[in-house]
Amino acid sequence: MVYTVERIKTGIPGLDKLIQGGFVKGSAILISGGTGAGKTIFCLQYLWEGLKNGEPGIYITLEESSDEIKKDALVFGFDFETYKKKGKFKIIEKNIFEDPDLEFFDIDKLKAKRIVIDSISLLSLIISDQASLRNRLLELIRSLKKRNTTLLLTSERIGDNLSRLGVEEFLVDGVIVLNFTPIGSQAGRSLFIRKMRRTKHSEDIHPIEIRKRGIRVLNI
Repeated sequence: MVYTVERIKTGIPGLDKLIQGGFVKGSAILISGGTGAGKTIFCLQYLWEGLKNGEPGIYITLEESSDEIKKDALVFGFDFETYKKKGKFKIIEKNIFEDPDLEFFDIDKLKAKRIVIDSISLLSLIISDQASLRNRLLELIRSLKKRNTTLLLTSERIGDNLSRLGVEEFLVDGVIVLNFTPIGSQAGRSLFIRKMRRTKHSEDIHPIEIRKRGIRVLNI
């Protein structure tokens, strides 16, 4: 029996070539990076790609307001309001870690295929015990994957750590690290694929840039 991996396009020009054609369908991917690295833009492009291809999406924001998210998206030409009116997209402002009921996501109603949680760093302010924190996050990821969604989670990167909580990278199927160096000879942005299950991926650091249509990987 031959196992065929089904993939979906990331929406990031140049990235799919580095991960055998796209994210594994039904996987959970951590997008890690410091301030200004491009995490939110990355996620917006991911959802926009899905909407263009008939895949409804949900953006769960734990920090910024829905209005701010919409404004950020419009800068790059992503008019999510059009898809919201069609019942294909929704932005949710709710602390999902304090509410064990996932029904409010309207995942079934929208038949959502792509979900973004931005950012899961908030969990550290709610749960101090490391074991409980890990279990809560694992339960959330499993619940969403059972609904046949492909999930992106963002987390701040602190120093050399991949994530703020220190557990996210062990619970997900893939990790993409975005870096931003504002000054010096190495100034600029870059992308590094730390891991990607069931995927032969690039192990190099790739320069990226943010333009009027969002992020793209350079030198591909």
